[in-house]
Amino acid sequence: MKPDILKQAKTIAIVGLSDKKDRPSYDVASYLQSQGFRIIPINPGIHDVLGETAYPDLLSVPKDIQIDIVDIFRRSELVMPHVEEAVKRGDAKMIWMQEGVINEEAAELARSHGIEVIMNFCLMKTHKKQTGKV
Repeated sequence: MKPDILKQAKTIAIVGLSDKKDRPSYDVASYLQSQGFRIIPINPGIHDVLGETAYPDLLSVPKDIQIDIVDIFRRSELVMPHVEEAVKRGDAKMIWMQEGVINEEAAELARSHGIEVIMNFCLMKTHKKQTGKV
């Protein structure tokens, strides 16, 4: 991983972000927001969360919003369509699959389009380690 990706990123689309406060996706999104990142919720079942408008998919996010990282909270077998959308958008620099999420085929698709991939790691934990907030 490029060591500066989290320092350079400003906007993180969180696929599968829940509006339920007891869900890991909510906890991670809330933390990232508190650290100055803009979060873009991607979930067709909600309208907004954490003060941000939710979108049903990555392609519905207005093009004037630059997505730096796509953070995926979905089961491994459901990842591919989101990676395909990220590739189609063309702005994501990284696909981040949360702990327990591994999809080699989707990772290869992303990499073949110049998008870095992290699998099976928590973005919040990684950020805390990199910034000394552990």
